[in-house]
Amino acid sequence: MSIFGNKIFGNKATDSIRETLPADHPAGAGVKSDAQWRQELTPEEYHVLREAGTERPYTGEYWDTHTSGVYQCRACGTELFTSNEKFDSHCGWPSFWAPLAEGTVRYIHDRTLGMERIEVRCATCDSHLGHVFEGEGYGTPTDQRFCINSVSLKLVPRDEQGGGDQDGAEQHGGDGQSGTAS
Repeated sequence: MSIFGNKIFGNKATDSIRETLPADHPAGAGVKSDAQWRQELTPEEYHVLREAGTERPYTGEYWDTHTSGVYQCRACGTELFTSNEKFDSHCGWPSFWAPLAEGTVRYIHDRTLGMERIEVRCATCDSHLGHVFEGEGYGTPTDQRFCINSVSLKLVPRDEQGGGDQDGAEQHGGDGQSGTAS
């Protein structure tokens, strides 16, 4: 089923991330207090990850990065996306056509600012990552664009993971081109 189907969404966005968590969600039990998040994250990270803010386009660390590796949640370290699914959408934010695995992210309807969007959050710590859009005509296997804030992510290059490409060649996810690390 498409992530845009009605059965997946029972929640709608609110000012508080914790208010939208299901009762049995691990992050809903107060794993970290607001004060702890403020202490651990920079002001920009806190604004995006915990207050569902957005960084300005073309300013983030990863919007034009082609390094092979895994993108983790900057707040909790959960592996969310890989460079294999990253593609150049030219929108100013990192774009992926799918998450690393089902269940690594969760989706909620976002009706803020009079728009209908699907918000993407880390399924582990419930931090805001960005939004997902469908049907924009990109030549990707899913016809979806996960538009994710760079500040929500931490890239762990493949060579630091203890495997993968050792020759420096990297796949330019989703478009079939090759490139080198930037």
